[in-house]
Amino acid sequence: MKESIEAYIKNESRLQGALIGISIRDANTGKMIYEHMGDTRFLPASNMKLLTAAASLNVLGEKYCFSTELRTDGVIEGGKLKGNLYVVGKGDPTLLPETYQRLAQQLHALEIHFIAGSIIGDDTWYDAVRLSQDVIWNDETFHYASSISALTVSPDHRYDAGSVYVKILPEKYGDDAKISVSPKTAYIDVFNTIRTGKKGGEEDVTMIRERNGNTIYLSGEIPEGGEGVEEWLAVWEPTDYALHIFQAALKKQGVFIEGGMCRGQAPDSSTLLYKHHSPALKKLMLPFMKNSNNTIAEILVKEMGRQVYGEGSWEKGLQVLEREMDGIGMNLETMVIRDGSGISHINMIPANEVTKLLYKIQKIDWFNTYLHALPHTVAQEPCMLGTLQGRMEKLDVKAKTGTIYGVSTLSGYMHTKKDNIIFSLLLNHLVDEDEGKEIEDRILHIIASV
Repeated sequence: MKESIEAYIKNESRLQGALIGISIRDANTGKMIYEHMGDTRFLPASNMKLLTAAASLNVLGEKYCFSTELRTDGVIEGGKLKGNLYVVGKGDPTLLPETYQRLAQQLHALEIHFIAGSIIGDDTWYDAVRLSQDVIWNDETFHYASSISALTVSPDHRYDAGSVYVKILPEKYGDDAKISVSPKTAYIDVFNTIRTGKKGGEEDVTMIRERNGNTIYLSGEIPEGGEGVEEWLAVWEPTDYALHIFQAALKKQGVFIEGGMCRGQAPDSSTLLYKHHSPALKKLMLPFMKNSNNTIAEILVKEMGRQVYGEGSWEKGLQVLEREMDGIGMNLETMVIRDGSGISHINMIPANEVTKLLYKIQKIDWFNTYLHALPHTVAQEPCMLGTLQGRMEKLDVKAKTGTIYGVSTLSGYMHTKKDNIIFSLLLNHLVDEDEGKEIEDRILHIIASV
């Protein structure tokens, strides 16, 4: 194995000038089978989620649910709520537009038809810091760098909280492209100058969301007859986004609101009207790991901080994450952890520490949930393939992918005819990070063939 891998590394032109950390262990014993720069620190990209998932399962537990509350500082009399209605968010990333419809239906069930007050969004379960410390400005438009709030909305079951789904379809040559945004909301404005180009032409689309606002600018060209473009774009201030979605849901239910909408904190003396629960963390692990969901990662970090230290912040949440990794046996002195998702270009972890984590957690009672959540190359259902869809279809690999500029990573478990192995492949300083996927696949094929 050693000779085959090192020969490939030496002769692979796409690795010239790049760095690669490799760590391979026996899954049953933890014994190191092979390593290459295994103790050197590398940017892990979304392999950081391997740590976040383990820590959150340890701290919160598989059965943990997020909650959202409807509260009031008033009383209900004759179909009228005499007071303010508070929507109290506690981190649930699974709140969909239809969830807010159900919340509105609950008010209708309480025979509330008129609110003689305001709708107030309470997001104080977490702090007001919306972005992790190393998010760069040109990522802020996109869902993978969405703002984190304790009260938010996801456009669909991918649970990219704090974003909207944008679909761009071609029309006839020379015409403006067709744009649709989901959910439909007045909170977002779209300025579109995308034109439909010739059949077979190049697709060239630029998407920008203004900072400190919610106007999305779309420009460029898509070819006639093409499939079009889809993207999830982050909104500015997800709490206000949630309030707009809820206000529309109330209107649909025939609930009239006398006051306006704003952010604020529900009084301790407020009365609970209804409490909604998210799916359990066990189920939430699937979209988190399969789709490499950054928003869920950062919410989990803040939630750990809130549950352990009473403060929903990155500072406290990362302290919990590091504490848990230390307890599992990782060497924190050789690591730098800056977020929960891996979007930071300052996170640094050696490949040997990643495989150590993956070996140690096999004995913890939540491990099957963790393993099941990893993308799986031979899964029968497409949704279970996750970010490994279309890769290594003849190998039995359960692993977490990772991609940021110049970085490609893959770490997890592989079942071969001879052995069960744990591996971590961390590729940094690549000219094209997409080519890193081909290199990772080739290395795993080499390992499987030995």
